[in-house]
Amino acid sequence: MPFGSMSYKDEQDTKQVAQICLFRWLQALRVEKCPSSGKSEHHRAPKTTPTRLDESLQDAPLDSCFLVQNVVQDAVSSEETILYLAYGSNLCRETFRDKRGIRPVSQINVVVPQLVMTFNLPGLPYKEPCFGNTKYRQAPAPGDGVRHAEKDKYHKQMWHKGLVGVVYEVTLADYAHIIATEGGGASYKDVLVDCYALPDDPSLSVPAIPSGTAFKAHTLFAPPPASGGARLARPDPDYAQPSLRYLKLITDGATELVLPYEYQEYLHSIRGYQMTTTKQQLGQFIFLSIWAPLLTFIFGAGRMFADKKGRYPAWLTALAAAIFVGVWASYDTFFKSIFGDGERTIEPSSSPNSLDEKQPLLFSSAERQQETVAEGRVEGSGSIV
Repeated sequence: MPFGSMSYKDEQDTKQVAQICLFRWLQALRVEKCPSSGKSEHHRAPKTTPTRLDESLQDAPLDSCFLVQNVVQDAVSSEETILYLAYGSNLCRETFRDKRGIRPVSQINVVVPQLVMTFNLPGLPYKEPCFGNTKYRQAPAPGDGVRHAEKDKYHKQMWHKGLVGVVYEVTLADYAHIIATEGGGASYKDVLVDCYALPDDPSLSVPAIPSGTAFKAHTLFAPPPASGGARLARPDPDYAQPSLRYLKLITDGATELVLPYEYQEYLHSIRGYQMTTTKQQLGQFIFLSIWAPLLTFIFGAGRMFADKKGRYPAWLTALAAAIFVGVWASYDTFFKSIFGDGERTIEPSSSPNSLDEKQPLLFSSAERQQETVAEGRVEGSGSIV
C-alpha cells in the first residue's frame, strides 16, 4: 500500500516503527566479535534499596524527546537517577554494559503483572525475523489455552504470567543514551509500570499474583500498530521466530541476573529461527546484498542529520519507512515463494523431530546457574573488585 493511501496516523506509525526497526537491523547486521566469557568481567550492581523504591512512587512519565534534548544541552543533573525496566536483550551484559556503555547504580529482579514480552516487532527476513517487544496483558478468553498450545509449537507464547525482568537504577543521561540507541526519542513512549521485587531464591516459582508493595519503573513502550491500513504489522504478528543470536542475548542475560529458573526454562524452550535449506541460504545472501547497503546508508544519514531530540528530518523518515515497507513487500511477493521461509524454520521431511533446534540448551537451569557461578568465582579470584 503506498503512503498516499494511508491515513495520517497510519503513516506516522509506520515511520515510527521503521525507525525502531532500523536501529535493530543495523545492530544485527554488524559483524562484531563477542567478548569471551573467560576475559569479560561481570560485576552486579548493588541491590536497589527500599528507600529508593519508595521514592519511585512519586515519579511521572518523561518526555523522551525533551530528555534527549536536555542531555545534549548538558541541562540534566548527572546525579539524578530513574528506575528503568529492562526485559529483552538489555538483560544481557554484552548489550547493556559492553555495547551501550551503561553503568547501573543499582538493580533488582522484578515481575510486572500488567505486561508480557512478545516477539511481534518485525525484523529482517532470513537474518532477524522478529525482535522483542511488550504489550499489556489481557484476561484470557475461554479456550485460549487450547488454541495457543495448538498454534505455538515454537513456544513463544507459553508464558502466562507477568513480564519477568530487571529494574536498573540509571542516571538520566544514561537513560537518554538508552533511548537514542533504541531508535531515538521520537520512536518510543516512556511509560510507568508497577513492578514487584522477586525473591532472591531463583528456585521459587514466579508468583501469578505478586504480593508485597509495588514500586514504579520507567520503560520504553512501542504502541501497537493501528488496525487500519498501515503496513507495519505482519499478517500474523506471532508467526516469526526470533533468531538464535537474539535469543542467546536474552537467555545469557537471564542466567547472569539469576532470574527465576522457571522463567529461564521458558526462555530456553523458545525455538529460534534456523535456515535448513540451501535455497534459504542463497535467498539470505541475495536479500542482504540488495537491502543491507540501503539500510547502512539510512543509518549513516540518520546520525548525520538527526536533530537534538534524536528525530530524523521528514525526508529521511519517509525514506526509512519506504525501505521498511519495501523490505517486507519484496520478501512477501518474491523471496518467500522462490527461496523459502525467512521467518520460520523449514522442517526437513526426513526428520520429524527437527523442530527442537534448541534441545542441547534444555538442561537444568539450576545446573546452568551453578556453572555460571563457578566461572564467576574463577574470574573473580584473580581480580580486585
